[in-house]
Amino acid sequence: MGEGRSCRRAPIWQDVTPPPLQRGRARPVRVIQRCSFWTDTTNRSCHVRRPVPAKLLSHGRAVVHRHTPFVIRLKDRTAATSEVTGAELGIDPGSRFTGIALFRAVDEADASVRHGLFAIELVHRGGPISVRLTSRATLRRARRQRNLRYRAPRFNNRARPEGWLAPSLRHRVDTITAWVNRMTRWAPVRAVHVELSVFDPHAMSAGTSASVAEYRGGTLQGMEVREYLLMKWNRACAYCGATSTPLNIDHIHPRSRGGSDRVSNLTLACLPCNKRKSNMPVEDFLKKKPAVLSKILQQAKTPLRDAAAMNATRCAVLRALKALHPDVRPSTGGRTRWNRRRTSTPKSHTLDALCVGVLASVVRHPKAIQVVTATGRGTYRRTAPDRYGFPRLALPRTKQYFGYATGDLVRANVPNGKRQGNHTGRVAVRVTGNFNIKTRHGLVQGVNHRHVRLLQRADGYAYTTRAEVAHA
Repeated sequence: MGEGRSCRRAPIWQDVTPPPLQRGRARPVRVIQRCSFWTDTTNRSCHVRRPVPAKLLSHGRAVVHRHTPFVIRLKDRTAATSEVTGAELGIDPGSRFTGIALFRAVDEADASVRHGLFAIELVHRGGPISVRLTSRATLRRARRQRNLRYRAPRFNNRARPEGWLAPSLRHRVDTITAWVNRMTRWAPVRAVHVELSVFDPHAMSAGTSASVAEYRGGTLQGMEVREYLLMKWNRACAYCGATSTPLNIDHIHPRSRGGSDRVSNLTLACLPCNKRKSNMPVEDFLKKKPAVLSKILQQAKTPLRDAAAMNATRCAVLRALKALHPDVRPSTGGRTRWNRRRTSTPKSHTLDALCVGVLASVVRHPKAIQVVTATGRGTYRRTAPDRYGFPRLALPRTKQYFGYATGDLVRANVPNGKRQGNHTGRVAVRVTGNFNIKTRHGLVQGVNHRHVRLLQRADGYAYTTRAEVAHA
């Protein structure tokens, strides 16, 4: 910031004296505590800082704009009159989880070194959406077949617009876009790095890529196939189920016996199993394990459901991000895994987001991450159906009771009784005034509304924190 000591650029760890940057050498990684977002008087992104600024709040120079994630609004300056330190955003989209990492990129020795600032693990609800839509279609189909007084199906005006996505897939695109929009409002994001897919079909089939030079016999060759197989076989040996051990790519039907190099003929095997199998037919190798043999042959031809969902949404995610931010840099899952292995970074959704794109090393990452679960904003229906699809009871029209609504983030301080203690989480309101609070430790039932204090209104998400994956 231009004025005031409390708004200067956050210093790098003083106890770290990194050696000169060398290719292929991992640098020491430090973990940092929770950071806060600063905005100016007009709610424009201004700064990201690690310590929570208690002095600014106590002296009246700032107010709390949002509780989770923690955002303050400065009252005595604007972004135009301040020195703003830029940051970058890394996104690792997934069908069920999406990792988002905010970091500062520092150029050292003609290479980009990343300092992690904040991390979010976004939990999608595409699965529940698909289940509910399927249930609704089943109920409607059953009512039509019972020959009751119900309208017949109409097939006119059913054309889908260009670029249409199923609601479960559209939810993933909208949720990722919404959180990128929030992060760009709270932090001065200069560039967005996004992983388009877990594997590149062109690189898997041809072994080369027209756009990435590293595929041409370089360090990224074969990384896409390995990432695909790791996901397909759950990072375990297909023959014995061993995990946390080096895995080799093995041909189910050996090449010396007419097997092909297609991905459907590849699996993962630990070193002992790979040596024992050698060029034996898989039927002879697993003669005494018919259940394992049947599972391998069936899973070899089964496509990845999550990968299919990502292939259907990756272009939509890229278009939405380009419409939101001027500098979007796409990357692939092979490069992300290569960066992870080269920098000795553990496997997690948020750390994958920190390793997306072109980088030299990762110096530090957050100690704890924010887990954001999409919960929705309630329902529009006024009745609850029974198992046959007929209305069973009427739902209340009132959403708030005693000033609280279901989904609000609250903190309850119960002085005595069996529920004594502090409980922070999402609240489920009741007409009686005894609420239920879902915390990260479990469900606390029957908390009176007099002990509850509002922290943040419901916005369709549930917020918890957990520790980041530790380095080995």
